[in-house]
Amino acid sequence: MALNQIKSNQPRLVLGVTGSIAAFRAADLASALTQAGIQVDVVMTREARKFITALTLESLSKRPVITVEEEPIIEGIPAHIALADAADLVLVAPVTANVLAQTALGLAGDVLTSLLLATRAPIWMAPAMNGKMWEHPATILNVQTLRSRGVEFIGPDTGLLACGYEGSGRMATVQEITQKVTSFLLCSSAKI
Repeated sequence: MALNQIKSNQPRLVLGVTGSIAAFRAADLASALTQAGIQVDVVMTREARKFITALTLESLSKRPVITVEEEPIIEGIPAHIALADAADLVLVAPVTANVLAQTALGLAGDVLTSLLLATRAPIWMAPAMNGKMWEHPATILNVQTLRSRGVEFIGPDTGLLACGYEGSGRMATVQEITQKVTSFLLCSSAKI
């Protein structure tokens, strides 16, 4: 299985996974989206690898996983550019306050944030963080900035958070994210 299989008839999703406790849900997302007929390329941050392994996501997506430590060259092009160009949609799930802020500022310090800066595909984010972080004025401003640039947000939900608090900040359910992504990508590819 080669990563250089960029061209495909399947809709193409880049799934960015960041360092949140909700990163384990990316496994279910990768599996559900792959089973729905979507080609899923996973890009993980260094922090995400503290919560879930690349091997798990590679097994479920049936595609090589890109990490900060191993960015391959695809047909002579760095992976973050090749995937940015090939993506029909980029979904960051979960997205942490840190990656959300980096994206709002246009920082490109790793493979994922570089890809987010380079892509012209729609970008969707599923936030997962402590409710106080989600409601902080800096995060609110970053979300407004990203929305003004066309970034869509799925969630967050309200409920019991991993930190023990109750409030807003839970990542949207895998079912909700999968339904929205498949509806968008499969309807878009049917029009082509």
